[in-house]
Order: sequence, then C-alpha cells, then structure tokens
Amino acid sequence: MFDSLSEKLQTVFKNLRGYGKLTEKNVGDALREVRVALLEADVNYRVAKDFIERTKLRALGQEVLASVTPGQQIIKIVHDELVVLMGGEEKSSVFSVQCSVTGNIMMVGLHGSGKTTTAGKLGKFLAKQGRNPLLVAGDVYRPAAIDQLEMLGKQLQLPVFAARGEKNVVEIGKRAVAFAEAQGRDLLIFDTAGRLHIDEELVQELVRLRDLLQPKEILLVADSATGQEAVNIAEHFDKALNITGIVLTKLDGDARGGAALSMRAVTGKPIKFVGVGEKLDDLEAFQAERMAGRILGMGDVVGLVEKAQESFDAKQAEKMQQKIADQSLNLEDFLAQLQQLKKMGPLENLLGMLPGMGKMADLSGGETELKRVEAIINSMTPAERRQPEILNASRRARIARGSGTQVADVNQLLKQFGMMKKMMREMGKMQKTMARKGRLPNVGLPGMKF
Repeated sequence: MFDSLSEKLQTVFKNLRGYGKLTEKNVGDALREVRVALLEADVNYRVAKDFIERTKLRALGQEVLASVTPGQQIIKIVHDELVVLMGGEEKSSVFSVQCSVTGNIMMVGLHGSGKTTTAGKLGKFLAKQGRNPLLVAGDVYRPAAIDQLEMLGKQLQLPVFAARGEKNVVEIGKRAVAFAEAQGRDLLIFDTAGRLHIDEELVQELVRLRDLLQPKEILLVADSATGQEAVNIAEHFDKALNITGIVLTKLDGDARGGAALSMRAVTGKPIKFVGVGEKLDDLEAFQAERMAGRILGMGDVVGLVEKAQESFDAKQAEKMQQKIADQSLNLEDFLAQLQQLKKMGPLENLLGMLPGMGKMADLSGGETELKRVEAIINSMTPAERRQPEILNASRRARIARGSGTQVADVNQLLKQFGMMKKMMREMGKMQKTMARKGRLPNVGLPGMKF
C-alpha cells in the first residue's frame, strides 16, 4: 500500500534537489504534482486541495536552512502536514495498559470490510495489555459469521458470547453484558452486521445497540481499498453513531491508500488501528508520524524494532549470542532464526519499514528465497544441520530432491553459510581485541545475502 503515492512523491522531491532556493514557481510546480499524486491515490479532492494550500503557505513562508537543501525542506513540510492530516499525536486512553475503566467497543462498517477478523485481532491486542475482553457475535445476518468469530476465539483463547437463533441485536447485547459480568470480563468487543451499501435500517439497529451498551469506543472498520466512497461511508456512520475512531483494514494490499488520508480529515475522528496482514497479530496501533515517514520513503525503524522485540525470544537470543561468541553456530540455529524472522510478518512489510527500502523491486522474490532456504534445511537430517561439513555429493543430491530444489541451490546455501561463519570468526577476533581495550560492541546475527 502507498507504493504508487510514495514513488511519485519521492520523484517530485528528487526534482527539487537541483534548485538552489525555493521560489513560488518551483514550489507551485512541485505541489501541483503532489496534488495529482494524492488524487490518483484516491484522496478526497477537498482533502487534497486543503492539504496543498496549507503546504504551499508553509513552504513559501520558510527560509531554507543552511544545512538542508530545498528538496529536504519541502519533504519536512510535507511530512509534517501528512502527520497533521492523519491525526497527529491523537491517542485513546481506552487502549492504554493503565486504563482500568470497564468499557464496551462496537465494531461497525460495511459488509466485507473485515469487522469480524478485526474484532478478534483487537481482542488479542487488548489481552496482551492485560485486559479481559469478551467477543460478542452480533452479526445475525451473514451466514457463518458466528462460526467465524467462535473459531477466532478458539484460536486466540478468548471467550465468545453467541445467542444462536436470536435476531434482536439489542437482546443479544443485554445477554452479553450479563454474561460478561458473570465471567469477570472488563470489556465487550461487539461484532455487528454489515451491508454491501449504506442501509438505514441497519444503522438504526446499531443506534439502538449503542444506546444500550453506551460503548467507550465505536470503531468504524473500513477497507483501505474502498477509495473515494470511504469518505461518504465515514460521514454517514459518524453522523448516525458519532464514531470515536477508525480501523483501516487490508493495508498490506495493493490499494492506493486514499482512504487513510481522507477519512480522518473529513470526520475529524482519528485512525486508531490498521490491519497490515492476515495473521491475528497483524493489527497495529496507528501512529501518524510513522505512517508519514513510510509514505515518504523514510521508513519506520522504531516500528521495526518493536516488531523484533515482540517476536524474538530473549532466552533464545541470549543463547544465539553465546553461539556466535563460541563460533559454534550451525544450520539448525540458522533455521531457528529464519522462523523467528517469519513471525515478524511478510518480508515486503519489514523492508518497507527501512529507510529507502520501500521501493525495492520484486520483494516477493525474497519471500520465495527464504521459503526455499527453509525447505532445504528442513530436508537435512539433524546431524547434517549440526555438521554441514559432512554433506557430500550424494547427501546434497538427496536434500535437493527432498526440498524440490536443485543441487546448485543447496551448494549456494552452504557456500553463503560458510561465508557467514567466516565473517563471524573475524567479528569474534574483533570482539576479543576490543574487549581488551574495554570497548566490547554488541554483535547480532549477520544476515545472509540472497
């Protein structure tokens, strides 16, 4: 997501680098291209117009600092305006670990926006913060909606309240509240029915449910691919229900991203979460500054570090550090590292969080290569993984057959692993030298080049 917009904006900024100073003409030309890029990304035309006017006013009123180029100055201004556009530093205390207030959350939106899955993801997010959520199956119209939520609850080890056969969502709400109190649950996450289009009868049903539950949060779940129609949807739900925030789903897809830049501006309600993948861990608290950095190719290194901290086991990392120091790392250890990396999400998403890496071509090739390496190592015996030096020609041929690869692929992996171990030996020597001088660096597992 945002790939097209990001590429076009970075092209605009690249063209500005050749100017010695900012003038009304070159700023106007650049922002005209920015406006076109925003509109092509499905940003609402009113939002794009206001954004350009604010940015132009700031750009022409700025003196270029001696340490930065005009292009860098414009990037900074556009970045700041994107942050403002997407909500700045707005946060909701109901999602804070410190918040102990009992509350309810309603998930609303159109059919197919991802409400049920997002309800499960949000339940997991809050459970990790120490909360005790109850998932409530309130979609009484979509076939198998209750089954889907119950399956999610089982996967997440979260309780699900379902009143099968009951069609009155207000009655379901009453029973769910009583069940939550009896079970000691401190909040309800209420999944509701959607429609393929705005349905006034559905909206009024949601209004009655809201009046009963008095929810702390009414979250509009919107598909990022909705485009211009997202603004109308957001306005309608906000007018009827007074939503408190927005959850954007499918942010990992090929959508142009205009919804993310328009909905907050039009409703005045913050984007609180974004769905970035199909896994139940793939829900992130939205932070405008980080998203602006990713759109402009600046990456999100802080977010990447946070993902690593969530995914990597501290004891295993300590054990790996010791193996590096002892120079005893083997292919079994390397396989464990690959599996940890996979927990962090798709490679494309991870690279997009590194400055300047978001435009890398054929990122899917990296995912394929990682799977191939994993298949090769899994086709080895435990002894072969621990002692790669015993892999003769016949063993390599067997491994290639077992992994569905070529002998050349097996040879390439072993060659790269050997180079990595050699590099680690050199790093070990450096560590010892620096340790004697009292400057021991932190050394992580070197990556492999595919």
